Amino acid sequence: MGGQDQLFHVIHKVPQGHSPYVKAKHAQLVEKDPEAAIVLFWRAINAGDRVESALKDMAVVMKQLNRCEEAIEAIKSFRGRCSKQAQESLDNVLIDLYKKCGRADEQIELLKRKLRLIYQGEIFNGKRTKTARSHGKKFQVSVQQEISRLLGNLGWVYMQKSNYLTAEVVYRKAQMIDRDANKACNLGLCLIKQGRYDDARNVLDEILKRKVPGSEDIRARNRAAELLMEIRAFEPPSSEIAEILGLDDDFVNELEPLMNEWAPVRSKRLPIFEEISSFRDQLAC
Repeated sequence: MGGQDQLFHVIHKVPQGHSPYVKAKHAQLVEKDPEAAIVLFWRAINAGDRVESALKDMAVVMKQLNRCEEAIEAIKSFRGRCSKQAQESLDNVLIDLYKKCGRADEQIELLKRKLRLIYQGEIFNGKRTKTARSHGKKFQVSVQQEISRLLGNLGWVYMQKSNYLTAEVVYRKAQMIDRDANKACNLGLCLIKQGRYDDARNVLDEILKRKVPGSEDIRARNRAAELLMEIRAFEPPSSEIAEILGLDDDFVNELEPLMNEWAPVRSKRLPIFEEISSFRDQLAC
């Protein structure tokens, strides 16, 4: 019987025992009762039973039930009970919840904060890689990949705010660090939104010619082709392109002198930040 019980927990990915957290996971994963799971996760948090896991898991279930605002408040209220090591993953959950709620300004501030923490050596501890987890699987991520990923997310939020020039600057920074086809497509879209069709064609053509990492993905090439078709179909006369698009000057100014302004020089400073050079003057040419 003990062997069958252990197999059950392995199959359903449910921890063993009878604690509030275990009961909550059973309600979530076995009984498929999210409302009951939330109640039990609350009990686990109040009882001090695996608070970090209970808080993150409860937020995930709340998001599934479109109770994102509640999840945000729960994380803000109880993250103080969690360890320093858990704060980064809680930030990741918060970013996802802010996105779901359309709270762009909070997303931007949190993404900037995570970038500053990387520079200060708080996340990678001065190392070039760290272990990350996604969908239950562990993998190694480099500091370049993480910075580029965060900048890509930041660029997308600026896109949603119609701050296309700021988004362009952020995407170009991301591509300087770790190029990929998805961010290249988004950069192309930024340029289209600004009416800079020739620049957009150059970026998108590189994807179709497979000159950008990740452009072997058929989805990336299809998206690039669709954006190029959009340019051909809707390109207006150049005389109509006169609108000045939103620009978050404060953050652009932060990006440019990144090494000096985001944090004091520390022994854990990552060399990648020394490699980021300003290209804003090039955009003005």
